Amino acid sequence: MPILSYPSSPLIPTLTLLLSLPIFFYLAPSILPPRRLTITAPDELDDLSLFQKAISLSSSTSTDKSHRPSTKSRLGSTSTFRPKIAFLFLTNSDLHFLPLWQLFFNQTRPNLYNIYIHADPSIPITPPTGVFADKIIPSKRTQRSSPTLVSAARRLLATALLDDPSNAYFTLISQHCIPLHSFNYLYKFLFDVHKLSKNLEYLSYIEILSESPSLWDRYNARGENVMTPEISFDQFRVGSQFFTLSRNHALKVIEDRRLWRKFKLPCINVESCYPEEHYFPTLLSMADLEGCSQYTLTRVNWTDSVNGHPHTYHRPEVSPQLIHTLRESNSSYSYMFARKFSPDCLNPLMEIADSVIFKH
Repeated sequence: MPILSYPSSPLIPTLTLLLSLPIFFYLAPSILPPRRLTITAPDELDDLSLFQKAISLSSSTSTDKSHRPSTKSRLGSTSTFRPKIAFLFLTNSDLHFLPLWQLFFNQTRPNLYNIYIHADPSIPITPPTGVFADKIIPSKRTQRSSPTLVSAARRLLATALLDDPSNAYFTLISQHCIPLHSFNYLYKFLFDVHKLSKNLEYLSYIEILSESPSLWDRYNARGENVMTPEISFDQFRVGSQFFTLSRNHALKVIEDRRLWRKFKLPCINVESCYPEEHYFPTLLSMADLEGCSQYTLTRVNWTDSVNGHPHTYHRPEVSPQLIHTLRESNSSYSYMFARKFSPDCLNPLMEIADSVIFKH
């Protein structure tokens, strides 16, 4: 008896494909390598234009050896400003601890600080109020483990340099950071005459580490020996992405083109790619190591990190004892900031703000 064969229906492959699509999109994030943002040519040109304006203005502004800027008015008289701290907030969400930072800034006069916020424009963010109102600068998309975070930090530095010649220190912090001392305590610490380097410039507080178990993998994240000849392995450094830079070093960062050409390259090994933790320590180590403390002012707890993220403090952990512990360091000075705190910590932090955090 002959075997009957029937022509296959074209609907079967179509239905199979349609049924497979949901499964593919569900499994794709765990199968495909994560796609990282890259620096586009238009974004790079925008930044270069901003950097050049900041560099030109800084070169035309005279400063004395203690980095206290002075400018000449149209009448020819010279006016001297008190040095300011520029706070650079780098965020991709709401500033959860804005009320705590408001108290921090309310302790002093507005002419001692400036605020600049880089907020990822692709994410809806509640407009900041109070001293934070209208402080968001022209921003671009950012992504962890990509050169976009470095671009954002450089954009903040350039904007602050261009905006006010009396900005003498530039402190980069995130939406998860909190202050550990009063503003006056921080200001006195930064501008104490004993905090000068050998060349009478203010020191920069940035972590610079030459040893790490993953240093070789991080160095070759873009491909083996791709960083040469600009950066040899012996010159490569790692450190915290949050820092407090002097004006001199902020200028060095936005003036750099040579090292940036390497660090903006896309990574092949994404698991070892953290440009925001590599670029600044490497650049300043090569440019002026003696002018850097090699320590950061921001305390981070890495004892139980998850997927490259440090320990996140939650509401039950907040106490006066925690604040005292976070201030302690192995150096001669105290930590000034700490991360990483979850939004539910705000209320307990506010409760101890005056009696503990801002008491000193």
